[in-house]
Amino acid sequence: MSLDKLRKEIDRIDEKVLQFLNRRAANAVKISRIKRGQGLNGYSAERETAILGRLRNLNRGPLGACDVENIFREVLSVCRSADRKLSVAYLGPQGTFTHQAAIKKFGKKINYISSGGISDVFEKVERGEADYGVVPIENSTEGAITYTQDMFFDSPLKICAEITLGVSQCLMAIPGAKPKKVYSKPEVFPQCRLWLAANLSGVELVPASSTAAAAKLAAKSRAFACIGSKVLADIYRLKVMASAIEDSSNNMTRFLVIAKDDSKACGRDKTSLLFSVKDKVGALHDVLAVFKSNKVNLTRIESRPSRKKAWDYYFFVDCSSHRESAAFKKILAGLDQHCVFVKVLGSYPREN
Repeated sequence: MSLDKLRKEIDRIDEKVLQFLNRRAANAVKISRIKRGQGLNGYSAERETAILGRLRNLNRGPLGACDVENIFREVLSVCRSADRKLSVAYLGPQGTFTHQAAIKKFGKKINYISSGGISDVFEKVERGEADYGVVPIENSTEGAITYTQDMFFDSPLKICAEITLGVSQCLMAIPGAKPKKVYSKPEVFPQCRLWLAANLSGVELVPASSTAAAAKLAAKSRAFACIGSKVLADIYRLKVMASAIEDSSNNMTRFLVIAKDDSKACGRDKTSLLFSVKDKVGALHDVLAVFKSNKVNLTRIESRPSRKKAWDYYFFVDCSSHRESAAFKKILAGLDQHCVFVKVLGSYPREN
């Protein structure tokens, strides 16, 4: 087939794609209005997980699975916003990894609200200033984000989705800089420990509230540099001095989406909860045995000081089940026998 004929064929396909996109958007508006009339959330994590999973399974190429998911996340975002834009609070400013994770989950056509701290994200959602919030919870290299864990002790909010994001760190500065100080989030420096020791051993490492805040500082002086995503270089007019400086090439950060309600079951579910065990020999063993006897897999367990009594701890747990499942209800009954406190933080689709 000639070049001209192929282009005409593409034009015809584009016309059909446009027609179907508008039909999809019209139906999305109808669904949004029905949901609003029934008091339901505009965003359904379990429904979008099912849509993307179905499309991945139907895909036969040449587009890759990630290509299909990226395209349809934006389609979903635009169609969802055709009736009403969602508002999503995130740990800002613009360009942070949390901001990138939020875009990965919700797409670009969203009202994003930058927040100065993790507690601010929780507060904005609790007060109704944002429909959803996105906060970091753990890094594959450095472990849990303990401040986020602590927020769940008292917050009424639920976890409704999770996001995993590959994290690659860059050193950035004003062109011609000779940095004497390097700024970044405290959690970032340990991720780049080996590179920093080999290349910037005499430079002062200064904590910042976020990687974007670090970039703002680096843009003020040739004596400063920052570590963060290369996205920040374009936003704050910095030069990337070194790329991929993280110690592990498999550096991932997991984020949680918080809201006033969690998600319905989709067949690929996780539930997060926290509990405190009774002060007796074998108490934690007895709790873990409850999960095993009900054949529910624990995917994560972390301990945190209770802040109420010395050497008293809470445990954060993720498990492969939905809170409404029969197995999980049996688990809750078992936990009541061995724990002094149990709080279910929410059920949500497990990300691929």
